[in-house]
Amino acid sequence: MSKLPPAVPSTPQAGRRPSLRLRLLRHVMLPLLLTWALGSAVALGVASFFTQRAFDRAMLDDALLLASRLEMRDGVPTLNISTADLNTVLFDQSESEYFAVLDPSGKLIAGHAGLQPPAGHTPSAEGSAEFLDLRFREQDVRAVVLTRDHPISARVVVALTTRSRSELLRRLFLFSIVPQVGLLLILAVWLRRVINRDLLPLANLQQELTQRDAADLAPLPAAVSLQAGSREVHDLAAAVNALFERLENGISAQREFAGNVAHELKTPLAGLRAAAEYGLAQRDPQLWREQLLAVLQSQQRASHLVDQLLALALADEASRAIRLQPVRLDECARDVLLQTLPLADRAGVELEASGLDAPVMVMADRGLLEGLLGNLLDNAMRYGRDAQGHGVISLSLARQGQFLALSVSDCGPGIEPEQRALLSGRWRQGSWAAKLGQGAGLGLSIVTRYAELMNARLVLESGVDGRGLRASVIFPAVI
Repeated sequence: MSKLPPAVPSTPQAGRRPSLRLRLLRHVMLPLLLTWALGSAVALGVASFFTQRAFDRAMLDDALLLASRLEMRDGVPTLNISTADLNTVLFDQSESEYFAVLDPSGKLIAGHAGLQPPAGHTPSAEGSAEFLDLRFREQDVRAVVLTRDHPISARVVVALTTRSRSELLRRLFLFSIVPQVGLLLILAVWLRRVINRDLLPLANLQQELTQRDAADLAPLPAAVSLQAGSREVHDLAAAVNALFERLENGISAQREFAGNVAHELKTPLAGLRAAAEYGLAQRDPQLWREQLLAVLQSQQRASHLVDQLLALALADEASRAIRLQPVRLDECARDVLLQTLPLADRAGVELEASGLDAPVMVMADRGLLEGLLGNLLDNAMRYGRDAQGHGVISLSLARQGQFLALSVSDCGPGIEPEQRALLSGRWRQGSWAAKLGQGAGLGLSIVTRYAELMNARLVLESGVDGRGLRASVIFPAVI
C-alpha cells in the first residue's frame, strides 16, 4: 500500500480539521453504508413478506380442504375426514399444525379445543380468510380463519407454529448480510488505498513547498508534475510554478527599479552637496547666488523624479483598487490646463486648446486622468521647443467614431518612429531629452500605465506637417 509522507507541522486550527483523505472516505463510505442499509432493509422486508405469504397460502389450502369436508349428519354438522387423511393434511416436518372447526356460536365441532379467534373478533364475510397471530398452548402461532355459510355455517381455524419461518428469515438475513459486510470492508480497504495513492502527489507537493526556502522561487521539480495522478494536481503544480514566475519577475523588477532609483537620485543629491560645499568655500556673494541657483535646479530635478516615482507607485496601487466611473473629460482637461498656465508662463511656452467646449464623458478615475494629462503637458514643456527655444503646446479633444482622442502636440524635434515603441518603458529617454540632460525617462511610462488602467491606449505620432510630437490617449466614449 502506498504511504503518504510524514505530515508537516500545522497550526492548532488546522490540526482540528479532518484530513482530505478522511473527508473523501466519509463522503464515499457514509452514503454507501446508508444506501446498503436501506437496500438491505427493503430486501429483507420483501423477503419476509413473500415468505409469510407462502406459509399463509399453505395454511389456507389446508383450511379450504377441511371446509370442503363439512357436512350434516342427522342434523348435526360433522367433519367427514378419516384420521389418516387428517394426519396427512396436518403433517409438517418441522412445525406443529393445529385446527378447529367452530359453529357460528363458537362451539367446537372438531379439532383442538381452545383454538379460536380472540374475543371480540368479528367474523368476516362468507368465503373470506383472515390471518392472525395468536398464542396457543404457550406457543406463538400463525392462524388463518376461514368463514363458510354454505352448505354449513362454520368457521375453520388452522394454526401453524412459526419456528421454521423465523429460522428461515434468520438464515436469509445471515446469508445476505454477512457477505455484504465483507464486501463493504474490502471496498473500504480498496478505497483507502486508492485515495492514499491519488493524494500522494498532493502530499509531495505540500512537502516540497514546506521545505522550500522563502527566497527560492525556482520552478517545482518536474517529478512533482509527472507524479500527479489527476489533472487537478497537475494544474495546481503548474499554477504554483506560474506564481513563482510572477513573483520572481516582480522581485526582479523591484530590484531593478530600486537600483535605478538609487542611481537617478544619486546625481541630483550629489549636485546639491557639491554646490553647497563649493558655495560655502567662497566669499563672493555673486558665487553664493550662482550656487544657490544650482542647488535649486538640483532640488527641482530630484523633486520631479520623486513625484514621478510616487506616480508609478500610485499606478501599481490603483491596479488593485481602482474603480472607474463617468468623468467629464473636457472639464478635467480645462482644469489641468488652467493649473499649468503659470508654469507655462515661467517656461516661456504658449498653450492652446481646442475641442473643450462640448461636454464628453469617459469611464475613468479623476486622479489618474489629471496625472496622465499633467505628465503629457510636462513632457511637452520640457522637450517640445524648436531650435530657437520657442514653444507652442496644443491641447485638443476630438471624437473619432466611438472613441475620444485627448492629444497634446508640440513643435519640438519629435521622436524617431523606431524609438516611440520603446519610450513607454521605464527609464527610457529620447535622444533629445538625453542631450538636454532633463528627466529620468518615466513620464511616458506613467502615461502608458495610467491609460491601461482606464482601458485607454497611448499613441505617439508626428505633429502637424510632420513637426514635433503629438501624444494622443484614446478613450472609449460613454454613449
